[in-house]
Amino acid sequence: MLIAAAGLLGGLVLWAVGLHTIQDSRPLTGAWALLPMGVMAGLETLRRTAPRTTVVVGTLTLVADQFTSGSLATVLMFTDIMYAAVLYGTPAAARRIPWTTALVTVAVPIGLVSWIPRTDVLLVGVFTGLISFGPATTGALVRNHRDAAEAARLRAEQTALLAEMDRRQAVLAERARMARELHDMVANHLSAIAIHSTAALSLDDEATTRDALSVIRVNSVEGLAEMRRLIGLLRDNGPDGGPDGGPDGGPDGGPDSGTDGGPDSGTDGGAGNKTGPAAAPTLRALDTLLAQARTNGASSGLGFALDDLRQDNALALPTPVELAAYRIVQESLTNALKHAAPGTVTVRLACTAGALTVRVSSPLGDRPGPRAPGSGAGLIGMRERVALLDGEFEAGPVTTGDGTTIWLVRAELPVAEGSGTA
Repeated sequence: MLIAAAGLLGGLVLWAVGLHTIQDSRPLTGAWALLPMGVMAGLETLRRTAPRTTVVVGTLTLVADQFTSGSLATVLMFTDIMYAAVLYGTPAAARRIPWTTALVTVAVPIGLVSWIPRTDVLLVGVFTGLISFGPATTGALVRNHRDAAEAARLRAEQTALLAEMDRRQAVLAERARMARELHDMVANHLSAIAIHSTAALSLDDEATTRDALSVIRVNSVEGLAEMRRLIGLLRDNGPDGGPDGGPDGGPDGGPDSGTDGGPDSGTDGGAGNKTGPAAAPTLRALDTLLAQARTNGASSGLGFALDDLRQDNALALPTPVELAAYRIVQESLTNALKHAAPGTVTVRLACTAGALTVRVSSPLGDRPGPRAPGSGAGLIGMRERVALLDGEFEAGPVTTGDGTTIWLVRAELPVAEGSGTA
């Protein structure tokens, strides 16, 4: 509306002072020049909402203006309409109008020269290019810049959205990893504590109670050590491993910040956590793990055996595979302590066809004595660990050849370097 008002007002001023674009005689003189000017000013109000209509009507209005004395305001408003038709029109119109005006700019002087053999008529072609091809080309350039800026903005928004999605997925993956580590590191000790504390409460026997309390204390200390190692990994406060840099990981950095001042496990008053967070466990520690399970499962009539069928059990495996295999065995032994019937729990390791196979079988059936409750998170954690390594996992009851039923956990982990993630 401002452009239309300014164009109309300027045209009226030019007409009032007698400035016209055409000086020779025309069929329509005088106030007739105001009619095309008014129409062009009205078209300016539609330049964005109906660009194709305004450029067609504006072209016809400009042609009609040639039969009057003409007005510079009419010509200037036409150039703005041509510019707006390219800038606000459809993409097809934005491509066609510059080419069309270029052809008109070339065709007009050629036609005039062939009709009127005078060189000065070439100026008409220049004038035609200035009021049509020039504005159309300018509109195309501005439109291309705007489209490029909009595309860049959309790409930036998509990049930010993808980055946020990646961040959320990374946070969820890290939380799941921490949940698996926490469950696998502590559940074994807490299960033993639950079973033996129940036995101590249900059996009125001093020797049984003392044995149960001994197992409870050992598992409490070891569970606390595992928790402190996990906290050290999460805090990552350097080699001291303590929350405030103390030499033994205790709350005040003192020499005896453990639970009772004893020497065991480095968490209750011994040397402490002087070496920082412990390294990831490997399959070499399975003997220790089974020895602990034998101690915890003796009262339930459980025995534990390791059958390592690997040709070279000292062969180094990828760290993620070693950790996953160790945690699967650890969780399987924990589940056996909770639910297995009296008998022998067998852990079997084998390397075949580029994969490490972990197989843990335990007797299935009724068992005497107390049981520790289970939540099912252990099986979920094992399945997730195997999935991260692109392996195969199965767990469930299996009937053997002699008709007995066992609970079998089987995991096949690729051992090729770079397979899967930790």
